[in-house]
Amino acid sequence: MKRREHTQSRAGTLPAWRARVVMGLFALGFIALIGRAFYLQQMKEGFLQKEGASRYSRVIEVPANRGRILDRNGEPLAVSTPVRSIWVVPSEFDATPAKMSQLGHVIDLHPREISKRIAAADKDFAYLRRQVPPEMAERLDALGMTGIFHRREYRRYYPGGDVMAHLLGFTGRDDIGQEGLELAYQEHLAGKPGNRRVIKDRKGHIIEDVEGLRAAHEGRDLTLALDSRIQNIAFRALRQAVADHRATGGGIVVIDAATGEIVALANVPTYNPNNRDYLRTSAMRNRVVTDAFEPGSTLKPFTVALALEAGIVTPQTQIQTAPGTFSIGPAIIRDAHPAGMLTVAEIIQKSSNVGSAKIALDLSSEAMWSFFNGLGFGTSMRLGFPGEATGKVRPANTWRPIEQATMSYGHGIATSLLQLARAYTIFARDGDMVPLTFVRDNRSAQAKQIVSSKTALEVRRMLEMAVQNEGTAPRAQVMGYRVAGKTGTARKLVNGAYAPDRHVASFVGFAPASAPRLVIAVMIDEPRAGQYYGGMVAAPVFSIVMGASLRALGVVPDAPMKPIELSSAAAELKEST
Repeated sequence: MKRREHTQSRAGTLPAWRARVVMGLFALGFIALIGRAFYLQQMKEGFLQKEGASRYSRVIEVPANRGRILDRNGEPLAVSTPVRSIWVVPSEFDATPAKMSQLGHVIDLHPREISKRIAAADKDFAYLRRQVPPEMAERLDALGMTGIFHRREYRRYYPGGDVMAHLLGFTGRDDIGQEGLELAYQEHLAGKPGNRRVIKDRKGHIIEDVEGLRAAHEGRDLTLALDSRIQNIAFRALRQAVADHRATGGGIVVIDAATGEIVALANVPTYNPNNRDYLRTSAMRNRVVTDAFEPGSTLKPFTVALALEAGIVTPQTQIQTAPGTFSIGPAIIRDAHPAGMLTVAEIIQKSSNVGSAKIALDLSSEAMWSFFNGLGFGTSMRLGFPGEATGKVRPANTWRPIEQATMSYGHGIATSLLQLARAYTIFARDGDMVPLTFVRDNRSAQAKQIVSSKTALEVRRMLEMAVQNEGTAPRAQVMGYRVAGKTGTARKLVNGAYAPDRHVASFVGFAPASAPRLVIAVMIDEPRAGQYYGGMVAAPVFSIVMGASLRALGVVPDAPMKPIELSSAAAELKEST
């Protein structure tokens, strides 16, 4: 009994040092916990908050709406519509075969293709579909699948389709300009995206909008000088001509003579910027701006203008063009229709190569080069348009007499149709030239004087003679309006030699001749239906477009309103090259 009591007494009382050890261990534990808490809450606070937030907090981009492109009357030419893009986080995506089948049905993609896209991506991100209707995204949400998300984007839509394609261009899937004015004015049109902080659940759904970090700035609208009415007129007439003459292609540009505004620009073949799945590279060529060609006889008025300015000739000066040929060394220049003695005005009217060459050889090569350069041939127009052609005018010190002679009627020199149209504005104006612009701008442009107003008026009268029945372009006449203009027909260079069966037919003119309002240039590339002269192929397109455009603008007629009658000779007339 005493032994049991002694044992209990020893068990109930512990040595003091053991109690102190136990208490010390507890104290150390508390100190460690406090230190750890201090370390985590003070030293690692930012890291832990970041890691915690990464589990539920997201910063999402808020896309900015791209600015609209409008015509001069406020008609929308390019607008952005809201769409959705569907993407997946492969590391979080785990779907049963049944769910994959449902997903494929909703987003219109075969399950095998979905698996292929996920397998080809990294663990964080893979697009499944870009720019789909918002309704598709709503049906996707109803599936409740983990690891699959969608975001708001914008898709560009072009109401004019193929009619405006070469001028407007298009944007890529990231809403960045790729061609045309969409590319040229990318900084103006593009907005600046913003971002917001949100809280998402484990399935990626936004359950709370926390705060806006940076507001999105919408893009600015761009108002063009283009008139949709005239653009449609020009496109339809050009497309019909290209089809009728079985041509490779064609281009047309319409310029306001008073302001330099480009009110229409069209090309054929073309493409639909709203559906580029089967886009051909050849259809994307903007022949008006990016193609340089030998302009042929449309250059003769400039040779004559320079000679008039230099005082070498007057409109009544007579030049012998018989027998219809002119030899310069081993080379021979020919007229399609020998005429004999012609005045300078008749040289333009009849389009005599021989007469033009003789006038050119009385000029210095330096004077001709300087004049062509002043007109903008061989230089950039600085429009900012992608792929703009500068053309080609070789240095004057390299010219031989035969080259100077042929340049006078548009051979051995290259220019774009837009450059050629701009140069003709000096005859539609008082001898000066204003910069061209694609954009509607009420500010007055600074004009550059090229020739005197007297010379411009004299050449204008010659160009008006060229479209009469005795000239080379009677088919350019417009009922109710006086017209002035010049035809051009040039053989194309193929492997360094002029091909006998490949031509570029062109016509450049303006109306009303009494007070010019519009300048129109037309080019038909490689017509193959029998006719290939500018007066037969390009001039009728000019007539259709000019007549309809002047009526659309309400321009008062300056000629009798009676049907145009071509004489039998005019109906069969063919223009020289």
